[in-house]
Amino acid sequence: MIAPSELSDPAVRAFVGAVNAGDRAAFQEVLTPHVTMSDDGSDRDVTQWAEKEIFSSGGHMVVRTESDRGLFLIVDYRNDTWGEMRTVWRFTVEGGKISRFETGQA
Repeated sequence: MIAPSELSDPAVRAFVGAVNAGDRAAFQEVLTPHVTMSDDGSDRDVTQWAEKEIFSSGGHMVVRTESDRGLFLIVDYRNDTWGEMRTVWRFTVEGGKISRFETGQA
């Protein structure tokens, strides 16, 4: 397990911290204004997805591994809707903020 404070990329570190704290404002702060994302290969509206999959369902990330300078994570993700599952997360960071993230089952 990798503690969020030990993640290599500062934007990804802030993202994981915001998710785990349930902090909507911190989550939005780490994203670019026009951020995009996909879940299991389908593009989603970030705001709607985050509310459903993270904030209203107690989403939490336990990072198992990181690679690609901290932009690729293997995570045990859990929330009240789906329980716990192993997931992959890929991040694109521009200017210190996340412009795209992709997640799906590992």
